[in-house]
Amino acid sequence: MGQLLNIVTPLHKATRRDYLARMNDDKVACMLKAKEYEFDYWDGDRRYGYGGYKYLPGRWKPVAQALIERYGLKAGSRVLDVGCGKAFLLYEMQLLEPGLELVGFDISRHGLASRHPDFKGTLFRYRAQDRYPWGDKHFDLVISLATLHNLKLYELQTALGEIERVGKHKYVMVESYRNEQEMFNLECWALTAETLLDTATWIWLFEHFGYTGDYEFIYFE
Repeated sequence: MGQLLNIVTPLHKATRRDYLARMNDDKVACMLKAKEYEFDYWDGDRRYGYGGYKYLPGRWKPVAQALIERYGLKAGSRVLDVGCGKAFLLYEMQLLEPGLELVGFDISRHGLASRHPDFKGTLFRYRAQDRYPWGDKHFDLVISLATLHNLKLYELQTALGEIERVGKHKYVMVESYRNEQEMFNLECWALTAETLLDTATWIWLFEHFGYTGDYEFIYFE
């Protein structure tokens, strides 16, 4: 398998979270609303998700730069983002290397419609757990950030298998935990996650499903 990376973690740690407040805030109703993945999830009240996910210039630049450098991306390189949301990361990659061929898909109509107006890549609505409409090794890099843990365990086999199949290089990031405190915090905070696993189990799952790419875990400390 690939390497454990530390690309998104610094950005994740920059946000403070009140775990108990999330758990005590009619959480079941909030989960049901969040799992629609539409306006309320992205730009509604914080209790349903992001609480307003706006484009902030440069916020995703360090992540975009790290991906371009690690995987040697250049003009003509093809990149797929599985669960791209509003595609702000792809847009930052476009700013750094305008010659990239950028593709993303997501299940959220609101997310896809909220792309940056200057984004020139291809976005469309699709599910991560379905067979992807490209041939083997079509992309130089396939990424998936904070998406795979929102699938059910039996759906992960197809999703990871397709990421493996269509990408020459792969990088996925999921929510996880290393101890009981982080598990409790994650259970309090998560609204849409269907698969909550510790790091050892995620690594076992990656290997069991034949995933050979790089990976990262974010924790709720």
